[in-house]
Amino acid sequence: QGPPPSSPHCPARGRARASPGRARLTPPPRPARCAPGLPPDARTSAAMMLTNKAKQQGARAPVAKKTAERPKLADLVAKRDYVGAVTLLEFELQQQREMRSASGWQMNATTGEYEWVAGGAAPERPDSDDEEVMRMRWLAFSAFHSGDFKKALDTYNALIEKLGDREPVLNTYAGCCLLGLGWFKDADEIANRAPSSPLQNRLLFHLAHRLNDESKLMLHHQRLHDTTEDQLSLASIHYLRNHFQEATDIYKRLLLENRDFTALNVYVALCYYKLDYYDVSLEILTSYLQQHPDSAVALNLKACNQFRLYDGKAAEAELGPLVSGAPSLEKIEFDLVRHNMVVFRQGERAMQVLPALVDVISEARLNLVIYHMHHNEVEEAYNLMKDLEPTSPQEYILKGVVNLAMGQALDSREHLKVAQQYFQLVGASASECDTIPGRQCMASCFFILRQFDDVLIYLKSIEAYFPNEEVFVYNFSVARAAAGQTADAEAGLLQLLAGPNADQYRADYIFNMWLARCYVMNGKSRHAWELYLKLESSQESFAMLQLLANDCYKAGAFLYAAKAFDTLERLDPNPEYWEGKRGACVGCFQMICAGRERKETLRDVISILKSTQNPQVEYLLRVMKKWARENGVAVS
Repeated sequence: QGPPPSSPHCPARGRARASPGRARLTPPPRPARCAPGLPPDARTSAAMMLTNKAKQQGARAPVAKKTAERPKLADLVAKRDYVGAVTLLEFELQQQREMRSASGWQMNATTGEYEWVAGGAAPERPDSDDEEVMRMRWLAFSAFHSGDFKKALDTYNALIEKLGDREPVLNTYAGCCLLGLGWFKDADEIANRAPSSPLQNRLLFHLAHRLNDESKLMLHHQRLHDTTEDQLSLASIHYLRNHFQEATDIYKRLLLENRDFTALNVYVALCYYKLDYYDVSLEILTSYLQQHPDSAVALNLKACNQFRLYDGKAAEAELGPLVSGAPSLEKIEFDLVRHNMVVFRQGERAMQVLPALVDVISEARLNLVIYHMHHNEVEEAYNLMKDLEPTSPQEYILKGVVNLAMGQALDSREHLKVAQQYFQLVGASASECDTIPGRQCMASCFFILRQFDDVLIYLKSIEAYFPNEEVFVYNFSVARAAAGQTADAEAGLLQLLAGPNADQYRADYIFNMWLARCYVMNGKSRHAWELYLKLESSQESFAMLQLLANDCYKAGAFLYAAKAFDTLERLDPNPEYWEGKRGACVGCFQMICAGRERKETLRDVISILKSTQNPQVEYLLRVMKKWARENGVAVS
C-alpha cells in the first residue's frame, strides 16, 4: 500500500484552484467536401435522379442511423474519467491540427479564381489559438490526475514554450508533474521560477521533505494557512514522516468540516492501518466502498488489512475486481496491486515484478530484500540496502537484519556493530519500545552484545504472540541455552524437530551444536555423542568434537569427554588433546571408584588410554588394573 497522494494538488472539490479553466467543447465546423471525380452540379443531378427513382419504386424514406454522441469534457471530468478526458482532448487537438494543415482549393483574393493550396486551406478562426491552448491545459490537467505525469509534463512544457513568460504559473504545474515523476531537484528548480502562491508553497514544502532539507521544510511549514488544501498537504507530510496520529487528527477534522469529502475516509483508514488498527481501518473502508465499490485504492487497502488479520488468500480475494481481467500477474494494470499480489502469494514471481518497481513503490525495495534473505542471497540483499538511508522503523529493522546476516557471513564485527545500533535505535524509540517489533529489536540488540539474560526479558514479554512460530522458538531456545536454562532450551529445540521443517534443522550445523550442548548439560551425553556420529566427516564435525570434549568434561561426563578427546588426538596430535584425554580418563576412573559410574566402563577407559604412545599411560594403566583386580573387574 502506498501513502495518500502527496501531490500539492488538493483532492476532490479542492482542485478548482489548480484547474486550467473551462474548455470550448464545440469543434469548428468542417468545410464541405465534394465527392472525388464529380463536379458539384453533377453530384446534385445524380442525387436527384436517385431520389426520383426511389419515388417511382415506392421506396420508403431511409431511416437515419443513430450516431454515437461524442462525450462532453465536462461530464468526463465530473465523473473523474480522466483517461476518457485525455482521449477526447487528444482527438480534438489532432482534429484541429489536421484541419489547419489540410490541403484544398482556395480563392485568390486578387484574381478571384480558385487555386490549389497544399496545407492551410481552411481559414483559421480568430480564437483557434486560444481554443488549442485551452484544450492543452485540460489535457495536462487530466493526464496529471490519471497518473500520467510524463504526458502532463510534456504538455505543460509545450504550453510554456508556446506562451513564453505570459503565464509563469505553468512552472508550478510542471513542478507538480516532476514531483510525481520523482525528479525532485528538477522540480525544485522550476518551482522556484514560479510566482509565489499557496500551490507553489505546498510544492516546495513537499520537495523540502523529499530532499531532506529541514530548514526549508520548516520555512514552508510556517507559510501554510488554515485552508483545506494547505491542511491536506500538511497531513500528507505527517504521514510521510510516519507521524500517523497527527495525520489522522487533521483528516478527521477536515472530514467533520467537509462531509462531502468522502475520499478522506480512505486516508483515515490508511493511517489506522499504519497504526496497526486493522479492524478499525476495515470498518471505515466499508462505508466508503458502499459508495465507490470500484475504488482501486480502497480495495487494495482492504486487501492489505485482510492480509494482516488473516492471510494472503483472504487478501487476494479482495483484489478480484482489479485482477480478474489480467492473464498473468505481470499484466495487472496497477503497479501497487501487482506489487501486493507478489506479497500475498509469499514472493511468487518476485524477481519478475519487484525489480521494475523498486524506484516506483518504496515497499518494493524492502520486499525484494526480504525475498533475497529468504533465499539466503545475503549479498544481493545488502547491495539493495547499503545506499538506503532508513526513515521508517521497517527500514531500520531490515537494514539491521541485513547487516547482521553480513556480519555472520563474513565474521565482521563492523557489520554486527551497525546492526546492533539499528536495533537499539528502533527498540529504544518512544514510538516502538512497547510494540512487538520494538521488543524484538531490543532482544536482537542484546543478543549481539551477548547479554542473554536481557534477551530473555524481552522475548518472554512477547512469547504469547508466537506460540508456534519456528524462528521465534529457535531464537528463544538458543537464548535460553546461552543463559544456562538448558532444560527449557532442549524442549524448544526438540519441538522444532517435531515440526514440518525437521529435515532442515537436522542439517543445520548451528542447531546441532546447540542441541548437543543442551543434551550434555542435561545429563544426556550419550544422545549428544549419537548426534555427532550422525554427522559426516567435515570441519563442522571437528568443531562438534571440540564442543563435546570440553562441555562433557565441564559437565562431569568424563567417558564421552575421553572419547571426544581421543578422536581429536587421532585427527590432530596436539598435546592439549592428550592432556584433556588424560584428565577425562582419570575423572572417569574416579567416578567408577566412587560408584557413580558402571565398573564395566573401565574397559573402555583402558582401551582409550592404550591408543596413545605416552610414558604416563603405563603408570595410569598399572593403577587402574590393580584396582580392577582388587574389585573383581575383568578388564582384559
